[in-house]
Amino acid sequence: MENKSQQRELILAFESSCDETSVAVVENGDTILSNVIASQINSQKRFGGVVPEVASRHHVEQVTLCAEEAMTQAGVTYADLTAVAVTYGPGLVGALLIGVSAAKAVAFAHQLPLVPVNHMAGHIYAARLVKPLTYPLLALLVSGGHTEIVYMRAAGEFEIIGDTRDDAAGEAFDKVGRVLNLTYPAGKKIDELAKQGQDTFDFPRAMIKEANYDFSFSGLKSAFINTVHNAEQRGEELSRADLAASFQASVIDVIVTKTMRAVHEYGVKQLVMAGGVAANSGLRARFQQEIAVQTPDVDFVVPPLRLCADNGAMIGAAAHVFYQQGIRADGHLNAKPGLSFDYMTPARQAELVK
Repeated sequence: MENKSQQRELILAFESSCDETSVAVVENGDTILSNVIASQINSQKRFGGVVPEVASRHHVEQVTLCAEEAMTQAGVTYADLTAVAVTYGPGLVGALLIGVSAAKAVAFAHQLPLVPVNHMAGHIYAARLVKPLTYPLLALLVSGGHTEIVYMRAAGEFEIIGDTRDDAAGEAFDKVGRVLNLTYPAGKKIDELAKQGQDTFDFPRAMIKEANYDFSFSGLKSAFINTVHNAEQRGEELSRADLAASFQASVIDVIVTKTMRAVHEYGVKQLVMAGGVAANSGLRARFQQEIAVQTPDVDFVVPPLRLCADNGAMIGAAAHVFYQQGIRADGHLNAKPGLSFDYMTPARQAELVK
């Protein structure tokens, strides 16, 4: 087995932390052989968000089908695999348990090592599918429930230097989208509307001047809602495009300003942006502009749009690193919905899965 894995490392990776069931086969941590994703958007948008029980039921229906399709597309058999990887947190506990159970079953049935992966680490390592990572680096995680700046001294080492104190950027996008009567998920639609409008409302830029790297978007959300409701009470019709542009400009100003300050202070070689909100075209363009002007020697890496949302390939990319570091789980692996990596090293990760 060891000789085979050294020649060609093939990892079957499961992701089911929220509302996408995804299974991928990743070769040597940087080549996607398959990345099957079963989205629940059409089911969840009628509720205006993710209903955990609905998500879990979808995962039960899809996980085996996705695994079979991933193996078929990759053109491999279970005998070819080096290891099985799975997201075990953070996320919805019921959703996570489906992926964990499936991965454990495959690993046990085929006597393969099981590699546990933190979902947020997976988002960061999606960048490995674009180009090699260069340490030390900063990773900006902007997803549905997370807005974090993570410092990485080396592979597998994570230190959160900035975090959200209330609503994450993605949550604010979805809540603002509901006020604008946009269907879930609202991020892409707000991005498109913003291109047609101007920042005329000058919403607050919370904590932008504070000497830390933390974020707060609850006040921005409240200011937006109050602006819309006050206008409705007066019978005044506001420009949806200008509202979207003003909201997005505030989010982008805060995120870019604080992240670039961290880039300067930590002297990193790379800045990785990852997570669902990393798909926002305004945010991408602003970072490219600021880096070109302020720190042209810093390599800015953003995964392609298809790898910004939750997917199995990013879990496979992260699992490659953890597998090489000897991190393994056994049949007792359980879902950890509140899993974090405030300060994480390979040794600490090994302790967490026990």
